[in-house]
Order: sequence, then C-alpha cells, then structure tokens
Amino acid sequence: MAIDHIRYDVLTRDALRGVLRRVLSDAAAHGLPGEHHFFITFLSTAEGVKLSPRLLAQYPDEMTIILQHQFWDLVVHDDRFEVGLSFGGIPERLVVPFSAIKSFFDPSVQFGLQFETAEAAAENVVDAVEGTAANLPASPSPAALAAPDKAEDLAKPNEGAEVVRLDRFRKK
Repeated sequence: MAIDHIRYDVLTRDALRGVLRRVLSDAAAHGLPGEHHFFITFLSTAEGVKLSPRLLAQYPDEMTIILQHQFWDLVVHDDRFEVGLSFGGIPERLVVPFSAIKSFFDPSVQFGLQFETAEAAAENVVDAVEGTAANLPASPSPAALAAPDKAEDLAKPNEGAEVVRLDRFRKK
C-alpha cells in the first residue's frame, strides 16, 4: 500500500472541524437560528478537556452535551470551545478542544459529522506505515467510478491505473 504523505485524512478531518467551528462561532455571535440545536459528543478525558470532578466521575469516557435552550457564554477559539451549561441544576463551565470531539449532530436538519479521535488516528497511521491497515477499504478503479451501477466492479481490486477523460463524466 502506498503511503499517503499528503495526509488527506487529516486535511479532511480539519476541514470538517472547520465547519463545526464556524457553526459554533455563528451560534456564539447570533444565537441558534430557527429550530437548530446541537448534540456534541466528546472524549471526557482527552487532552485539554476541562470538566468538574463531579462530571468527570459521572462521564469517565465520553460525554454528550446539547446546545439548545439553556447554555451561556459560548466562546469559540481556533482549537476549542467553552460553554456554560447546567447539570442537575448546578451551573458548570466546560472547555472542549475540537480534537476531543467524536460527533456533532443537528437533528433539526438531520446533519451530522463523525470524527476520528486523535488516538484512533495515531493507531491508523502506525498501521498504515506497518502495512497492516487491511481493514481499510480498497479504492475503486476509475473505470468502476465511471460505471457505479456495476457494484461487482467496486469489489474487485485495482489491476492497474487507467486514464479517464473528464468528458466521460459530463452530462450529454
């Protein structure tokens, strides 16, 4: 398997975290528009996460928060966000780095993002370098992409490169 020196996975993950950063920044500046609200799941013990000992004892692995009606002081930084929420009537201040977030979901429009955690990403890099990333799907050939109705082509391993003209993909 070829080694991805460009790290497209990291670029994509960072771009999607940029979407999350932008949405939270807009919510911090203008509030939540319409029926939008957010479910955010994050690793509670990830580096940079700040929770009270009470919450950490209650959520030792991961935690899901909902930003909807009762949150305050949402502040978004380049690498993290901070928000005030109430848990059991007790106000808490949370600090959550974007790298700790596992998922984001806005049920009002059925939009969601899943993120690979930093620990899982590091394991995949090691596996790929060692050549043991057998659980990753093989890339379909350009010919298979040109004819997506042939599902059996997607399952076949690539036998070599094929040059495909862009005209093949244009509507006629």
